[in-house]
Amino acid sequence: MIGYVTIGTNDFDDALAFYDALFESIGVQRLWKHGSMAAWARSREDVAFCLIEPYDGETAKAGNGVMVALKMEDSAQVDTLYARAIELGAKDEGEPGPRGENGFYGAYFRDLEGNKLNAYIPG
Repeated sequence: MIGYVTIGTNDFDDALAFYDALFESIGVQRLWKHGSMAAWARSREDVAFCLIEPYDGETAKAGNGVMVALKMEDSAQVDTLYARAIELGAKDEGEPGPRGENGFYGAYFRDLEGNKLNAYIPG
């Protein structure tokens, strides 16, 4: 049902470099870039993660209580993506590990502008 998720940025070039390097660590390449918007996904048939400078020209802000969850193929990808995010300057919001009793495994971080992301495998 969800086709793509978009987060805003105030520094498109830095954010583009951050996400190119981050997603490259798990073998995901940028699908496209047009002006101040870009998208990453495993394929055009998958849900895409998009980055954009706000169309209205106002400042992009991270939402309180808003999070984008990125579904990984296995726990190794969770670990890899989290480690790469931290190396690239992201802020830790919860190291990789099991959550709850249902086998959910995840890691949480905030990107360079405070957007909260979660890399996970479902339980």
